Amino acid sequence: MLRSLSAGESHGKAMITILEGLPAGLKLDLFRINKELKRRQSGFGRGKRMQIEKDKAEIISGVKAGVTLGSPIGLSIRNKDFSIERLKKVICPRPGHADLAGLMKYGFSDIRSVLERASARSTVSTVAIGAICKIFLEKFNIRISSKVLCIGGETSQKAMRRQIIQAVKAKDTVGGVFEVVAKGVPVGLGSYVQPDRRLDARLAGNIMSIPGIKAVEIGLGCGYGVSFGSEVHDQICYSKNKGYCRKTNNAGGIEGGISNGENIILRACMKPICTLISPLDSVNINTKKLAKAAIERSDTCVVEAAGVIGESATAYILADAFLEKFGSDSLQDIKESYRIYLKRIS
Repeated sequence: MLRSLSAGESHGKAMITILEGLPAGLKLDLFRINKELKRRQSGFGRGKRMQIEKDKAEIISGVKAGVTLGSPIGLSIRNKDFSIERLKKVICPRPGHADLAGLMKYGFSDIRSVLERASARSTVSTVAIGAICKIFLEKFNIRISSKVLCIGGETSQKAMRRQIIQAVKAKDTVGGVFEVVAKGVPVGLGSYVQPDRRLDARLAGNIMSIPGIKAVEIGLGCGYGVSFGSEVHDQICYSKNKGYCRKTNNAGGIEGGISNGENIILRACMKPICTLISPLDSVNINTKKLAKAAIERSDTCVVEAAGVIGESATAYILADAFLEKFGSDSLQDIKESYRIYLKRIS
């Protein structure tokens, strides 16, 4: 069973991550981890902080000679913009952000005490963990990718870019939809026996944990709601070469909470970033009078980057489910268990 914990603030000293449960014997590639962190910073519409931070992870525990020991893996990613103690107070909450709800929940007098941790900066930890999980999954030929499906309702590359440019000119932000696909996932990950063991529930929950995500679909998703069963359920076939298979994949690779051997397909909708250069109306928390919302350094559009984060969130859950099914102590033992399982189901 994988467990992870992260710590750190947006303008704090560093983002810290601990990953427990990864088996011994897995060779980690720091270059690969840092490459994923760089992908997170990419995409048309990113803000100026991406020009400041050059995210690089430092592995501080859990490995010897670059190979996992089975003990917790510790990662540190330093913030170049370490300025939390010097930044001014924030007193006008941004609509759509955690600002006001967090302030009221914890009793702060400075919204910065909320936004520093609620910031999507925390997703560097998600991506670092996801990179490690991808390295593990690729040992079993499971590969995960993402793509942007639409920005501001537009679907062509040219039109999506135009929507972002328009948002920049208007000092606005724009959201969109991305898709994550996991290929090579075997039959049998997850379970129907308890709600919290269902693979689709676990994946949806982890994708929804990404800041700004407001909806998740698996496979056909909401398309099921406007269709007859005869039109959408994936008919089953069999061949000597492939074994059991489906003629279509509307289920998105999961049936009854269990992976069915088809590609796992997820889509997520990300709302526009809450920080607007031309801010919305808000209230000054000290005077209780009408005021414009606070302006923090932000992005115009982060849907492409959110897709990278979505890959990592997916990788973490799939790795966890894989280890649950095939053991978690030694990579060598897991490979043997997996080999025996594939032989049985063939």
